Amino acid sequence: MSKGKETKARILQQAAELFNQQGYAGSSMSDIMRVTGLQKGGIYNHFQSKDELALQAFDFAIALINQHTRAALKNKHHAVERLRAIIDLFRSHVDNPPIKGGCPLLNTAVESDDAHPALKERAQQAMNSWRHLICRIIEKGIKKGEIRSEVNADEIATIIIAMLEGAMMMSKLYEDSIHMQRAINHLNQYIESHL
Repeated sequence: MSKGKETKARILQQAAELFNQQGYAGSSMSDIMRVTGLQKGGIYNHFQSKDELALQAFDFAIALINQHTRAALKNKHHAVERLRAIIDLFRSHVDNPPIKGGCPLLNTAVESDDAHPALKERAQQAMNSWRHLICRIIEKGIKKGEIRSEVNADEIATIIIAMLEGAMMMSKLYEDSIHMQRAINHLNQYIESHL
């Protein structure tokens, strides 16, 4: 990797952590310069604007999450086992998140709701990708006879995501992973009895 590409990757990683902890609006160029150790010109050498950096930093953060998800699903073939792997992944994300500051999708969705349409669109794309992954797992499970045929995949995806993200928020707010543990226990019981 060239020195320029290494520098850009380092800026993305550090900016992703900064934005995920302080928010996009709460992070100034001075903050970005402080965490990267670069002057404004060094940052703008790689990114045209703070907005462009924010979008690429979000993509970087989501790519990390996707990498963890792929690793969790590796060698898991049964639909229920794959759903449980996704749910269990959140257990480790409370105390050891792939990127500092919690779930970048949750943080960005909340912050960008009314303030940053481009980031909101990116958050929607990431959420759609996650929802589609869960739906595909369920639909394949139905075809293979691993999940009951009357199960509504989109409904289950909404329940799983809403419960995990809500538990993540509560666990971060109270600095207590019990909220995630309760959600995971409930989701595992729900999957056992409803799928």
